[in-house]
Amino acid sequence: MAANPTFQYERDLLSQGFSMIVGVDEAGSGSLAGPLVAGAAVIATDSRMGGLRDSKLMTPAMREEMYAEIVEGATAWAFGMVSVEEIATLGLRPANLLAMRRAVEGIAGADYALVDAWTIPGLAIPQRGIIHGDRLVKSIAAASIVAKVTRDRMMVGLSKRFPAYGFDVHKGYATKDHLAAIDLHGPCEIHRMGYKTFRV
Repeated sequence: MAANPTFQYERDLLSQGFSMIVGVDEAGSGSLAGPLVAGAAVIATDSRMGGLRDSKLMTPAMREEMYAEIVEGATAWAFGMVSVEEIATLGLRPANLLAMRRAVEGIAGADYALVDAWTIPGLAIPQRGIIHGDRLVKSIAAASIVAKVTRDRMMVGLSKRFPAYGFDVHKGYATKDHLAAIDLHGPCEIHRMGYKTFRV
């Protein structure tokens, strides 16, 4: 699969009369701790953001650089967050979809959503879920970078409150060091206690 996404989906929708096409993706669903964050981005099809690609294919430094370009050059961008408490109440998939809906709703005037993998219940505008959208669609790739950088920064901030766990390094994912810290200290208040890792 090509690592470089294109504007093909956006151009097709523009030709159908849509004007504010927002890409949507989320970050953090596989993490054991911290919030879920979704990104949303509207990128003009004549933009020169050549570095746009799936955030998972980029180094942290590349993501930060590209995030700055998106913030500066996107037509619009936003993020939506779902807290650890909401994840516990709703379950992971509904929480993911809620984060994405919140991100889209942060884009004034959005009239179509291109969503990585899913479709979002309750969204007021038409949408299309695209498997591997973050690798195929430029606006979704931009959203993936917004989501990942925003969430990583949140986890660095949370590491100052909970320094024993190394959240600034692993961002809450199940690394060997993170699991060892949980074994040593027990979980903290931002761990997702409904996950099987924490079930006795």
